[in-house]
Amino acid sequence: MPDLEALRSRYVALTGSEPEGLWFGPGRVNLIGEHTDYNDGFVLPFALDRKAVVAAGRRDEVVIATKSNGITGHGVNDRGLSRKHIFESIDQTLKNMQTDYLDMYFCHRFDETTDLTETLRAMSDLVAQGKVLYYGVSEEWGSARLEEAQRIIDRYNLYPITVVQPQYNLNDRYIEHEIMGTCRKLGIGITTFSPLAQGLLTGKYRKGQPLPAGSRATWQSDHQINDLLTDENLDKVEQLRKVADELGTNLPVLSMAWILQHPEISCVIAGASKPSRPSSPTPSASPGSSRAPTRWPGRCSWGR
Repeated sequence: MPDLEALRSRYVALTGSEPEGLWFGPGRVNLIGEHTDYNDGFVLPFALDRKAVVAAGRRDEVVIATKSNGITGHGVNDRGLSRKHIFESIDQTLKNMQTDYLDMYFCHRFDETTDLTETLRAMSDLVAQGKVLYYGVSEEWGSARLEEAQRIIDRYNLYPITVVQPQYNLNDRYIEHEIMGTCRKLGIGITTFSPLAQGLLTGKYRKGQPLPAGSRATWQSDHQINDLLTDENLDKVEQLRKVADELGTNLPVLSMAWILQHPEISCVIAGASKPSRPSSPTPSASPGSSRAPTRWPGRCSWGR
């Protein structure tokens, strides 16, 4: 198992910021995700060099994922999911990361300005070239778009989409309406993000109490977590806290375990904002583990 703290430290030393998130799957953490969209629109000099990987463990034990569609400059072609931007982005990404290939490459959001066939051909060609092992999509790719993409893939015998990355948690369950069923039918894995709803489901935000010092709600520029801190939501969090207590666990573990018990879910992106977060018992909350709840908080869960 690689030393993830060594990888994180290398990343922070080179970029001055924390990685996008550590991805939790049954048994261990072994994936670091990074992409351009959350970093002022420019490619981060990730430079996860061979020395760092060798020091931490073998490259084949570390799963590296990133995304395309971010703004990488001021030019008209420095954004979107065109063949030109995808090809130029992957070459720069591989150079920055100092690796020969990516394990997963995502189309981040949907590009209305580019023909879908062009995007899928480009992603499939990256797999054929060995620059990407698997590709997928994230956000704004609903069931209808996944079905359309599959028809194009079948028509041109392209490498398939293998994974989608939607938001999913006890507070936001929209993927249950269509996306889960479509992914099950097409054999597409699901790696979900924001399992703790921007921190709402950590339980640290309490009704009638001040915001915890240094918490996301005190500095997040787009105020996503602040919009979630309604009296109604905080009342439901208290109900979930009681369920967690009854089960002998804590709210973050309960929230992640609830996600992982769905057979359609491949893994959960924890989105840790501090290096101490991955040391929590979250990975052991996978179904079948000794810490996994044997019943689920359906009576308290809410969503869209």
